[in-house]
Amino acid sequence: MALLNIIHYPDPRLYTVAKPVAEVNDNIRRLIRDMAETMYAAPGIGLAATQVDVHQQIIVMDLSEAKNALQVFINPLITKAEGSQDYEEGCLSVPGIYETVTRPEKITVEALDKDGNQFKLNADGLLAVCIQHEMDHLKGKVFVEYLSKLKQSRIKSKMKKRMRETM
Repeated sequence: MALLNIIHYPDPRLYTVAKPVAEVNDNIRRLIRDMAETMYAAPGIGLAATQVDVHQQIIVMDLSEAKNALQVFINPLITKAEGSQDYEEGCLSVPGIYETVTRPEKITVEALDKDGNQFKLNADGLLAVCIQHEMDHLKGKVFVEYLSKLKQSRIKSKMKKRMRETM
């Protein structure tokens, strides 16, 4: 397994739309293991392949305290969304920034698991937020795009300044 490099906002690669996975094979399963290791090391609760510059529709997440309940969503599709909730979100691609975003409260998602088996999941609360947040990455969207233009501009400036300071 290997730690992957997480790309940071406003890197243009974050705006790439991911393609569906054609076949769940050993290469995809290796990528899933590497993504999980990267997410746990960051540390985070979710990671989309787009964030590690792989533009395929793969998400890993683990909301458990013990970090032993990895969930994998390949080619995820939200088939139902209802209600509304405000949730403070953060992102491994926008480190140190937390802002409230409004999203549907309950969703139904269909996807493939790490073995290529199709499943359907009803989610609410943090799980629903996390799935939607990571699916946005697959669509080339970062959570800060839900914020006002002024907040987006401030966050972009802050992230660019951090990148200059670390070089």
